[in-house]
Amino acid sequence: MLYIKNAKILTMADKNYENGFISVKDGKISGIGDMADMPAVSSTDTVIDAAGMVLMPGLIDSHCHIGLVEDSVGFEGDDVNEMTDPITPQLRAIDGIYHGDRAFEEARQNGVTTVVTGPGSANVIGGQFAALKTYGRTVDEMVLKAPCAMKIAFGENPKTVYHEKHQLPTTRMATAALLREQLYKAKEYLEALEKYQEDQEENDKPEFDIKLESLIPVIKGELPVKAHVHRTDDIFTAIRIAKEFNLDMTLDHCTEGWMVADILKESGYNIIVGPILTDRSKIELKNQTIKAPGILSRAGLDVAIMTDHPCVPIQHLMLCASLAVREGMAPEDALKAVTINAAKCVKLEDRIGSLEIGKDADMVLYTGNPLDYSSKVKMTFINGQKVYENVEG
Repeated sequence: MLYIKNAKILTMADKNYENGFISVKDGKISGIGDMADMPAVSSTDTVIDAAGMVLMPGLIDSHCHIGLVEDSVGFEGDDVNEMTDPITPQLRAIDGIYHGDRAFEEARQNGVTTVVTGPGSANVIGGQFAALKTYGRTVDEMVLKAPCAMKIAFGENPKTVYHEKHQLPTTRMATAALLREQLYKAKEYLEALEKYQEDQEENDKPEFDIKLESLIPVIKGELPVKAHVHRTDDIFTAIRIAKEFNLDMTLDHCTEGWMVADILKESGYNIIVGPILTDRSKIELKNQTIKAPGILSRAGLDVAIMTDHPCVPIQHLMLCASLAVREGMAPEDALKAVTINAAKCVKLEDRIGSLEIGKDADMVLYTGNPLDYSSKVKMTFINGQKVYENVEG
């Protein structure tokens, strides 16, 4: 077994420990508590003394494109947007991710243990995101859940891509119409398939359609959709369609969400904010502010913070949280925004996001306060395995 002792433990659950221990067995957290309650260890156990350091759950980037836009490569390593068809739900992130991308190593070095990565926002329906641990010999070894979400996009990006091709959609109306059309087709396809399965003699089996097959879990509410939205009008269109089809949805980017925080609170959808460290490179970002996470969290929303890597390099995820605190977000809320709230956005809070018995032993040990940028990551653990150690101090 692995024991980490004498650490200040931030669990992101109900209780923290000023001087505590955590034990790990078979990749899972097997015990946690005050040092006074730490059991005796045997000669075969590995014990790490973390006196003066802070232990917390591994960081989770709930929306990025790591592995699909490779570091320092260019076109040959850019597999994030299939800009030839606005409707591509059949695309799978795991088929385009390069597991050897240098950014995965930089993620581990900075405490990021899980990434939710997938297609970009060129298409109305972009394809399937995957949740990966940031360590493994292959993508298949790294997969935590695939698919974990379906990407849909509103606003400027699909408009721009298909305007240049003189093809639908070139307006926001057309984007919404195309999405509705495909969701209606998926509903009809599912109904026909269910009728066939109930009575194969009386009903014909629908002709296989990989696009519609890929949308069945979305229509059934089993697979969340990640809605790329910046402006308030696009946010409201996404909510309108989600309610129409009873979709499980997160509002990603949500750049102008802070301007309508009360409405978002009423809507009940989870919010993923970011990137907040970029320039206002397009019209949709003109109201971008680092104050947004704090405004939304104070309104009672469970906010996650993302990098949108490579827009903000993934190693700066905690920096984003730190700046959100500087601009008014409560420290506990900021830490939750890159841990448990991020896990909830993709329905993985039963595995990751907090330090609790039975969960994956994904942990990061900091030399000091994680929100203090002068603090360094000392060690990173994934499934109880040490995958990074800063030996320089």
